[in-house]
Amino acid sequence: MLPVRQDQYDQIDKHTLTGLDLVDRYIKFVKERTEIEQNYAKQLRSLSKKYAKRGSKEEQDCKFSNHASLQEILNELNDYAGQRELIAENMVTGICVELSKYLQELKQERKSHLCEAKKAQQGLEGSFKQLESTKKRYAKEWAEAEKATQQAEKTESDLNATKVDVEKAKLHAHMRTHTAEDCRNEYAAQLQKYNKEQNSYYYSEIPQIFNKMQDMDERRIRRLAAGYGLFSDIEKNVLPIITKCLDGISAAGKKINEKQDSMLFIEQHKSGFERPADIDFEDYTQGIRPATSDSSLNPPKVRAKLWPFSKKNKAPAAEDFSHLPPEQRKKRLQGKIDDLTKELQKTQDQSEALEKMKGVYDHNPQMGDPSSLEPQISETAQNIGRLTGEVAKYEAWLSDAVGGEDSSNAINNNTRHRVEAANQAPGIYSEFDDEFEDTETPVGQCTALYTFEGNSEGTVSVTEGEMLSVMEDDKGDGWMRVLRGSGEEGYIPSSYVKHSP
Repeated sequence: MLPVRQDQYDQIDKHTLTGLDLVDRYIKFVKERTEIEQNYAKQLRSLSKKYAKRGSKEEQDCKFSNHASLQEILNELNDYAGQRELIAENMVTGICVELSKYLQELKQERKSHLCEAKKAQQGLEGSFKQLESTKKRYAKEWAEAEKATQQAEKTESDLNATKVDVEKAKLHAHMRTHTAEDCRNEYAAQLQKYNKEQNSYYYSEIPQIFNKMQDMDERRIRRLAAGYGLFSDIEKNVLPIITKCLDGISAAGKKINEKQDSMLFIEQHKSGFERPADIDFEDYTQGIRPATSDSSLNPPKVRAKLWPFSKKNKAPAAEDFSHLPPEQRKKRLQGKIDDLTKELQKTQDQSEALEKMKGVYDHNPQMGDPSSLEPQISETAQNIGRLTGEVAKYEAWLSDAVGGEDSSNAINNNTRHRVEAANQAPGIYSEFDDEFEDTETPVGQCTALYTFEGNSEGTVSVTEGEMLSVMEDDKGDGWMRVLRGSGEEGYIPSSYVKHSP
């Protein structure tokens, strides 16, 4: 008799092991899919970078719509690659990592259940062996008892046997019979115990263990089904952004305007030269005369500028751009003036910040040494003077290019206004109140982290925890302008506040 239905146990063992192998296969499948996505995204980024704008600043700032559209397409493709990377990342964290962790838990749980079943099986088998041992002993003792009884009867019937021999034989038979009865009782008790354990094993312990393994396997199936769904859902979640990238690529193609590109090219490269005059007829009947027209067969060297397609060697670039055609020269000069003006304004802002900081240090020596700022202030003042001279020089060249001072003033009115404003800027710090006369809209809100005593001119005192309106952000000098609830306005250190979202 087999104490355990080994075939069913083996089938359950094999089935649950196959289920765990399936989870492991799915994890490996998703990992390979993520590697494909990552490689795909990497190649897309490399492709986008390869065909992005490169070269000189003029090439990078190209304003032709067909050039700009290609750049937009490459940017959208780069964003698209980012979404493929996001898919791979979410699959790794949402599927591979989670299922791998869950798989380890299932393996431990399965091992526990199998050990529990094996332990129950071994217990029943041990009880069965003990039963068999008791049964064999009972059989042996009962045979010995019968033999002793038969011997006693034989001795009693023997006429030659003495009374002592007969009594001794009966006593031995009685003892063997008593021992056999004990073995019989022990066998009966062991049999009852085994039947009870066997009943518990087949009707309680094993069903409970198998139910636990069934529940474990069903949980595995549900979790695996959820993993199958995530494989699709993760990609669906980024489809709106992917669609937006693809729509951006389509929109980039629709933005192209060939007529606008042509006119832009013409505007950028028109020379401004007058068209050549007609060539005069030379009447040889009146004698040979040199042609007097500017468009003779031997034109002066300056006429080389009339032919934009000439293959002559380029002249070295001049600082005043005099090597360029008139229209191009004016554009380049104006562009140079705009760049210098921006740089001048930036330098002036730095000067303002340094002066402001020096004023604070003068009133609050514990915050810093005012003399340490003198080298920077001096250097900034020199840069302002140099840039102002550069602007004036290029404005003079532009005035000459457009044909007179009046034209120059008309063209550069905004530029001169900016330069004059920059030259007057150093006086701002001595008149902080003038900055606050106009009504301004706050650019944000912040909370004071520490108490600040605004003792110097232009600063304002704030207390820890006070809500403030930001009127002017930090420009890199470590200060910002704020408005208190009481209406007081002034500068405080940027590190003393925390911006509100």
